[in-house]
Amino acid sequence: MTDETPATGGISPSERDAMFRRARPQLRSLAHRLLGSAADADDMLQEAWIRLDRSDIDTIDNVDAWLRTVVTRLCLDELRSRRRRPVAAEPPAEAATAGESVAPEETAIVADSVTRAMLVVLDRLEPDERIAFVLHDLFAVPFADIGPIVDRSPATTKKLASRARSKVRGGPAGRAAADHRSRAVVERFLSAAGRGDLAGVVAVLAPDVVRRSDVQALPPGAAALVRGADAVARGTVALAGRSEIAEVVLVDGSIGAIVAPAGRLWIALRFEVVEDRIAAYDVIADPARLAALELRVLDP
Repeated sequence: MTDETPATGGISPSERDAMFRRARPQLRSLAHRLLGSAADADDMLQEAWIRLDRSDIDTIDNVDAWLRTVVTRLCLDELRSRRRRPVAAEPPAEAATAGESVAPEETAIVADSVTRAMLVVLDRLEPDERIAFVLHDLFAVPFADIGPIVDRSPATTKKLASRARSKVRGGPAGRAAADHRSRAVVERFLSAAGRGDLAGVVAVLAPDVVRRSDVQALPPGAAALVRGADAVARGTVALAGRSEIAEVVLVDGSIGAIVAPAGRLWIALRFEVVEDRIAAYDVIADPARLAALELRVLDP
């Protein structure tokens, strides 16, 4: 079959390929948000291409919408499958060498301009909630189009998205807990730590600051409890690579941060800010404790 010979109907292989290539960037962005993994997203797109290649395009009114539905349904099947066969989370490779910087590619926001924090929080949603929220809130797909994918009415799908939205961003009370001044203090702390700026870290710590850490977050032999601005700052700067990719979030309704390479939660930080200084903070890395945390993303 030549490149210009229609595979099915009146559409040639080259035209079919062009249709898919035009739709691919948005489809990949969608699949990445739905699955939280760039590799898994690429697998979904490969399957979508196979289905398009085998279809009669002449019978499809809107190829872009058809592809979006196919990719979404593939992702929904994968999300539901994960629920049936949960895989024990493994720490990222950096955990084995906790004193070293995170890989250079992790110093930038993950692919498709979706934050790691968003991927972590989305991963805590039920599959149908995630589909409804991502399609409607992030891709502006009408509820009438989402409903058939999750086998719900538009009204019920709207409720799914609303419930997901409250889990992702929290309500006014939750956002109020992260007041602007406390958030600014934590952001200065992370920025200075990421630069390896010892003086800058000390400047936002209370003199008698206390840092409490799970052993899973520590290099071998490091103390779980550290007191005093100088000692805490030195330990923080020694692990600057973590701070480079940390993102401020709400942790149990209070200002905090997470370290999540490629959107995989590794460490959560929960801060106590008093009079524009960090008085204490917890470094949480125990898997059971991480799973029990209530995490919400913050507006930019």
